[in-house]
Amino acid sequence: MSAEYVARRFAVFLLVVWAAASLNFLIPRLSPYNPIRQKLIQTTAQGQMRQGDIDAITRFYEVRFGLDQPLWKQYLRYLGDTARFNFGYSLSDFPTKALDKILTALPWSLGLVGGATVLAFALGTLIGALLAWPNTSKIFQFATPPLLALSAIPYYLLGLFLIFLLAYIIRLFPLGGSYGLDSLPELNFAYLLQAIRHSMLPALSIVLSALGFWALGMRGMLISVLREDYLNLAEAKGLRTPRIFLRYALQNALLPQTTSLALSLGQVVSGAILVEVVFSYPGVGSVLFQAIRTFDYFVIYGVVFMVILSIGVATLIIDFSYPLLDPRISYRKT
Repeated sequence: MSAEYVARRFAVFLLVVWAAASLNFLIPRLSPYNPIRQKLIQTTAQGQMRQGDIDAITRFYEVRFGLDQPLWKQYLRYLGDTARFNFGYSLSDFPTKALDKILTALPWSLGLVGGATVLAFALGTLIGALLAWPNTSKIFQFATPPLLALSAIPYYLLGLFLIFLLAYIIRLFPLGGSYGLDSLPELNFAYLLQAIRHSMLPALSIVLSALGFWALGMRGMLISVLREDYLNLAEAKGLRTPRIFLRYALQNALLPQTTSLALSLGQVVSGAILVEVVFSYPGVGSVLFQAIRTFDYFVIYGVVFMVILSIGVATLIIDFSYPLLDPRISYRKT
């Protein structure tokens, strides 16, 4: 891989992040609603302040956050703050910073959605490959209809069903939350077991829903690979079936799956919004849901930018990893 290609790809990465961040700045400003005024109106409706205070407080906070300045000045300030990961203060939890709220919830989403995505990818890819492999057991032929059904069910609906069956009827898992109400977050083995137990149901809903997607995608890719001449050559050379399956068929069909995995992992930082809301799980998805409900624009900015950045980094890493996954791919000039 040449240094020129690395520099060019990194420049494209910076350009994409800049363009997406610019849209993140401009699109909310197309709305006719003032986020500070909307938050104050919501507070007034709850009886926490008088109607006459809204205009004065709105002007004060517009000056405080620089929203009274021309749009180009706000844009330059936004770019500088975003480059330092300074997304401002949360409007709903002032004076808590938006980044602090995101970083508090991020480990929960990384553990839940990241672990569930990798597990669903591994199981789905293996099952899909076995579905397409001609020498596999006939039992796998009956797996296609259930996988099709699982891929069509949204994970939040599957989560509601799992809550009813495994938490309400069988009482095998807790109904929701991330740890017991009678315990406090602390770094010890007992708390870790509680956190794992509370994450089982939301993780299971994500894994079961994504399993069909990964399995059916891998099945289609492996069917196309089975027609290649190098598989016939491997069989003619007398190689063992497991080696042909793993080394020649599975590895060559894995490239599109790996690309999809990178994009899926890039979206992990946004959490599984509806799953986290259904299970009252304190991840980034719940933070984003609450921010949308309370017009907390600065938290929304932060979450969206983190998603943009993570998808860009994941795409960049997988682009550099292609030659390692498939030796036929080379970025060197010929």
